[in-house]
Formats: sequence, structure tokens, C-alpha cells
Amino acid sequence: MADGTKDTKSSNQMWGGRFASGPDAIMEEINASIGFDKKLFAQDIRGSIAHATMLAHQGIISAEDKDKIVHGLSTILSEIESGNFEFSRQLEDIHMNIEARLAALIGQAAGRLHTARSRNDQVALDFRLWVKEELQKTEAMLTNLIAAFLDRAEEHAESVMPGFTHLQTAQPVTFGHHCMAYVEMFGRDRSRVRHAIEHLDESPIGAAALAGTGYPIDRHMTAKALGFREPTRNSIDTVSDRDFAIEFLSIAAICGMHLSRLAEEIVIWSTPQFGFVRLSDAFSTGSSIMPQKKNPDAAELVRAKTGRINGSLIALLTIMKGLPLAYSKDMQEDKEQVFDAAESLELAIAAMTGMVRDMTVNTERMKAAAGSGYSTATDLADWLVREAGLPFRDAHHVTGRAVALAESKGCDLAELPLADLQAINPAITGKVYDVLTVEASVASRKSFGGTAPSEVRKQIAFWRARN
Repeated sequence: MADGTKDTKSSNQMWGGRFASGPDAIMEEINASIGFDKKLFAQDIRGSIAHATMLAHQGIISAEDKDKIVHGLSTILSEIESGNFEFSRQLEDIHMNIEARLAALIGQAAGRLHTARSRNDQVALDFRLWVKEELQKTEAMLTNLIAAFLDRAEEHAESVMPGFTHLQTAQPVTFGHHCMAYVEMFGRDRSRVRHAIEHLDESPIGAAALAGTGYPIDRHMTAKALGFREPTRNSIDTVSDRDFAIEFLSIAAICGMHLSRLAEEIVIWSTPQFGFVRLSDAFSTGSSIMPQKKNPDAAELVRAKTGRINGSLIALLTIMKGLPLAYSKDMQEDKEQVFDAAESLELAIAAMTGMVRDMTVNTERMKAAAGSGYSTATDLADWLVREAGLPFRDAHHVTGRAVALAESKGCDLAELPLADLQAINPAITGKVYDVLTVEASVASRKSFGGTAPSEVRKQIAFWRARN
């Protein structure tokens, strides 16, 4: 304006319609975290109760104030759980929302709760508690998934299927053995979860802003009250550490990758071309235009969730990679990544557990496919080594000639006349046909960890004992 008066309308247009009040509105929008960190309410209240109890025990606050604080926090917990708590964006985060409500409930005593702590160690505590609980939940879900695979493996310890390399038929295996491969994979995921719980099992509360506190607090007392093994040992690292969140996302990404590989196999196996498994309507959808379609949507969505989880891991690694010690506001961006990945992982594990228990296995189709592609060729080579005394490389060459001959005649190895085999190598006898069936092939693989039904059952027993 010519007279120097501020043109409010023009200013607001400059900032955009969403930010009607200009820079202040933008700052509120970028600064507030209550929209997502309210998920930490139970952990925040639990941590505050432990902190207040310790302060009273150490004579830092009175027992009367402690009782008021604990009662007030318990009331707030009930209000939030019942949906009767009003969250305010103006109060920025879950900590200030609870603190403001506590002051409204109990008055001046509420102000004593923040003695000897900072929002820096407070949020580190809340988030660490949340991640620990989520890891414990993930551990239980993986145990259920492993149990589902053990049941299917036991059911199909002798069911023959083709084993693949390069997605080409390689050697016959059993479906039980294939299931046990996923038991091993998800067992490693569960081990990583357990190690992560051990790594993060230290209490941050009492580190304060970054330097500790001059009050005579007892950090071992609060650690014990909150179920941690011990308190953290360096106050600077404590408030700047998000390794526990990154480790959770790393585990989620690896587990998600395993789930995605399994989902891919289910998608392939459920096609008419393979027909190895069939999912019920509970885990499939139809087509809006093609009435014959039965789509494995649940498996496809599990496969897709992995991309979200991977994105969350990369996002948090990128957020943390350039931060100087100790705390920076950038770290506020850690939670949404973890919350989203946790939700995706939970859903993916639950869906996959359901699919493993639900799917119908077509053993006849698998058995027929197991003999395709000359899958018993290695058994012929091994027979030549054992019975005819050939070096394996020579046996490999002889077997290759036999496969080429069978290919030219359009038949399986077991259908080649003995005379044809002896024309390739005179040492071959009629006994060779005993090893050229898929059943004989899998039964012979008795090495530790092999596909022989007897070995599969040993591994099932081992995992049942530890699951």
C-alpha cells in the first residue's frame, strides 16, 4: 500500500491458502508432531509415572506431589483410551499435551514433573519403549508364522515338487523341505528381533537435554521400573541415538524381503500354468470384467508392502546421516517412518500366516512337474560315480549326452531304453532305473539339511523344540 499499511490479503496469497496467517502458520504446521506422536501416549505416561516416583523416592519432590501427579496421569490415560481427550496442535507434541492437561487437573504440582528431565530424553524414552513393544509383538507374530510353516512341512514331508534354480527345474525336492526353507528365513528374522531388543534395552530417562542433571536422581531405579536392563551410559549419545529405530527398520526390511519372496512364489504357484497351490476366496479377489479370474491380491499386496518398508529405512538413514551431536529437530521425522513400517510389517506377516494356513496344495500337479526338465539327471550322474566308478566330471558328460538323447526322442530319462544308455556308456546297467524316479531322488538326499523326508522330519522336530 502507498501509505505503508500492510496488505494482509496479498501477504496471505504469497504464503498460500493453507497458511492464512503467514509465517506463523507455516511454523506451526512444520513444527507440530501431535498428529502422529500421540501414538506414544501410553509410553509417555508410563515414563512420567516412573520418573515422578523416582523423584519422590530421592526426596526431589514431595510424596504428596508425586501422588497427585500419578493420579492425574492415570486420569489422563483413561481419558485418552476412552476417546475423551482433546489433543491440541498449539501444544506441539504428546508431551506438552499431557503436561498441559495434568496442570489443568492438579495445578502447581504438575510443574514439578519435569524436574531433572528434558523433552529430549523424554521422547527418546517414549520412542524406545514403543519400538521395544513393537519388536516383542513382531517376535510373537513370527513365531506364529513359523508354526504355520512347520504344520505344512509336516503335512507334506513326502510331497514331491520341482526344486528350482534360475526358476528352471533343477532337482526334485519335497514341499515340506521347501516350507522349511522359509522356517529358516523367518527364524533368522526372529533372531534379529531378539538381538534388537537386547541392544535397545537401556533406559534413556535422566540424560536430560544432553549433559545429564545435577539433581540426585536414580537412573537405575527408573530403568528397572520401566523394564529396561540398565540405564544408558552416555547422556550425549542417549538423546542423539536412533539406532534402535534404524535397526527396527532394517529388520523390517529384511523380513519384508523374505515375505515378498514368499509372496512371489505364491503368485507364481497359483497361476493355471503352475497350479501348485490354490488360495481361498478369503485371500483372493475376482476381476471386474473377467469372471474366470481368481487373483492372489493378498500375496501381491504383501509383495508391495516391502517397498514402503524399504523406503522408510532409507528415509531415516538419510535423516540421521548428517546430524551433529546431540539432538536436532530433524529427529522429529523418525516416528512416522517407523510407525508406517511397523503397520505394514504387522499386516504383511498376518496376511502371510493366513495364506500359508489357508492354501490348498495340489500334490499331484507338483509331482508331475517334479519329473519335468530331466530333474533326475544329477541322480544319473551320481549313480555313475557310485556304481560305475566314473569321476564326477566324466559322469556329468555322460549324463549330458543321455539328456540330449532323451530330448531328441521326446521322452524322460527313465523312458530311455537300456540299450540307448549303454551305447553312451557300457557300464550302465538296469539298476540305474531305480534312481531315475523323483521319489527315489528325494529319498536319497539324506545329507544333513537335505530334502529326504526323513531329514525334513528331523528338522521339523528341531524347530518345534525351539519354537
